[in-house]
Amino acid sequence: MAVETKQETEKVTLVVDGMTCASCVRHVETALTSLEGVASANVNLASEKATVEYVPGVAGISEMRHAVEDTGYSVVGLAGDESGEFATSKSQTVLRRKFMFGLAVAALIMAAMAIPAVGTALPFRLDFVLLALATPVQFWAGRQFYTGAWGALKHRTSNMNTLIAVGTSVAYLYSAAVTLFPGILFEGYETETFFDTSTAIIGLVLLGRYLEARAKGRASSAIKALAGLQPMTARVAREKREFDVPFEDVVEGDLIVVRPGEKIAVDGQVVDGGSWVDESMLTGESAPVEKSRGAQVFGASVNTTGSFTFRATKVGKDTALSQIIRLVEEAQGSKAPIQRVADLIASYFVPIVIGVAAMVFVVWFVFGPAPTYVYAMLTAVAVLIIACPCAMGLATPTAIMVGMDKGAEQGVLVRSANALEQAHKVQVVVLDKTGTLTTGKPAVTAIVTSKIDEDELLRLAASVEKVSEHPVGEAVVAAAQERGLALSDVHDFASLTGRGVRAVVDGTSLVVGNLALMKERGLTLNGLEEKHTELSHQGKTANFVALNGNVEGIIAVADSLKPESVEAVRALRRQGLEVVLLTGDNRGTADAIGRQLGIERVVAEVLPGDKAQEVKELQREGKSVAMVGDGINDAPALAQADVGIAIGTGTDVAIEAADMTLVSGDLRAVANGIALSRATMRTIKQNLFWAFAYNVALIPVAAGVLYPLFSAGGVPDLLRPILGEFGFLNPVLAAAAMATSSVTVVANSLRLRRFRPE
Repeated sequence: MAVETKQETEKVTLVVDGMTCASCVRHVETALTSLEGVASANVNLASEKATVEYVPGVAGISEMRHAVEDTGYSVVGLAGDESGEFATSKSQTVLRRKFMFGLAVAALIMAAMAIPAVGTALPFRLDFVLLALATPVQFWAGRQFYTGAWGALKHRTSNMNTLIAVGTSVAYLYSAAVTLFPGILFEGYETETFFDTSTAIIGLVLLGRYLEARAKGRASSAIKALAGLQPMTARVAREKREFDVPFEDVVEGDLIVVRPGEKIAVDGQVVDGGSWVDESMLTGESAPVEKSRGAQVFGASVNTTGSFTFRATKVGKDTALSQIIRLVEEAQGSKAPIQRVADLIASYFVPIVIGVAAMVFVVWFVFGPAPTYVYAMLTAVAVLIIACPCAMGLATPTAIMVGMDKGAEQGVLVRSANALEQAHKVQVVVLDKTGTLTTGKPAVTAIVTSKIDEDELLRLAASVEKVSEHPVGEAVVAAAQERGLALSDVHDFASLTGRGVRAVVDGTSLVVGNLALMKERGLTLNGLEEKHTELSHQGKTANFVALNGNVEGIIAVADSLKPESVEAVRALRRQGLEVVLLTGDNRGTADAIGRQLGIERVVAEVLPGDKAQEVKELQREGKSVAMVGDGINDAPALAQADVGIAIGTGTDVAIEAADMTLVSGDLRAVANGIALSRATMRTIKQNLFWAFAYNVALIPVAAGVLYPLFSAGGVPDLLRPILGEFGFLNPVLAAAAMATSSVTVVANSLRLRRFRPE
């Protein structure tokens, strides 16, 4: 019984073996959520994993394992554990052996039936040899179908295993009865065996599952590659000596020495030396990043030519690499709304198919060509086999897995399948300015003076601003320090909210502030109005500096645009998206930034707490909105948006509130993420179309809809291997078609691996 998540819960991801269709997913989820202490269970068919949120002490892994096994499936390990990986590999090996054995036996049976000399050379009936060959295929190679069908039957439901087990059992048991009791059960009837049909179906279905497993294993190649990047050792400096230790033995606070060409073991902060580091495995950016004292470094990134020492700040599961892998794996296990619809349809599909097969059997038993019971049986078997909904179950999760994997490879982390689906609907992208479009670090870009020396004006202004905590003031102080100017002590300091500051420096009364403050104090601007207007139109914050009541100059500060911002906006517009600039800056500065970026819709002078309201206004216009931001004050707007996109270099609060995170902070990845979402949804729709089209087209053929056309035995010679003498689909080819449909869906999803940003 599911519990309320108010209690302290933990998450565990189980590797589940034996699932084949959407019905299987539903059975496992139902079994897990029925356990006391389980808050939720999310099962992914493509990754064969079940993510369970539970209350420790109330529910445990042992109970979960028993619940899954009771439904006919098995828990082979935990995600990330070697046992789980080994079991998955072993499962593929067993599948390979079984399908090879099944197909080899089927080929042998077909050859024996096709060559009359084989039967005449034997001292007993050939059928006994065929029965001996087919039995291990039916009950050893096909055992998993019976196990899965029995688990479903115990819960009064059905799944794909039910269809395969019933279909092959009908062909096998009929053939066995014909072989063992021909004179008792079938006296007076023409009889033939169909061991070739039962063995070939099992072999082909297992071949399809093996190919699916191989293909699904490639779906998370980037994540597996990331996990394999972790270096095995780290060179730690302890007690005045250096030695190598396993990376899992590194603890927070350790000093780690990195030499040229080595991988960085864990996350940390550089304390000595410097180099250039390749972080492409995390960010997708190929250009190395310079690292010097105070810079952050990340585990699994690669040092280039220099050497440095850093202090470990995050180790084990807390490193950026581990968190990325965990986030992507959890997201891959989530379900998109479109998948839930497909799962719902598939869950009703199996019982409907069984009903259709039964009806088909009765119809052809009554109205079919002689021997009617043979054609009725083969037609029912063909319907059962060809209608397996495995392709429908795989259509969405395989595309989601590959899409998220590709996103991680390019530095775009998607929090859930719902977010990936929602992103393709986005019509408007709202961009925060500071820290998103700009570097977030204002700097002095111009100093204009009337009579006073430029350095002196800057020195006096910086002396006042050093007391202020405003970002503009910090930029003025930084500029003075860069020039090596000696700052003076201040007296009578006052911050004039929204206008500027004032103080006394070296006996001189200073006022530093905006135009409104100058007018308020009745100060003459000494012909600097035109320059102030020009600087403001350039998107710069221009503050006047007045000494003893006379305006002596202007210091302009600007938060410079990131180099990639213009290109990022162009990429969004090329995708047909409306771009909106959202900022707290004054209208003049905001419009200037908008002109530089080519953004027509600019929303300026927005208080931090009102950003979410502005997003809501856009949504009221009937538009799907993506919000891009990096600060704490962006978190409400990120949560309000249909898709929240956080800059990875921003705050943890913003990243937690977002649906997507750009690891590198490169704004061009926003367009990449939306393009990837569109490509993924395109692939899902293609998969679902072909999965449904396959069933819609071939179930009627399997049911015998072509019989009226060929009832007189007019099937062309070319089509006879497929449709036989009267237009009934060969059950063996039905199995081949079913296996092909599943493999096709997975292969189509894997095409996303070739996705390249525009």
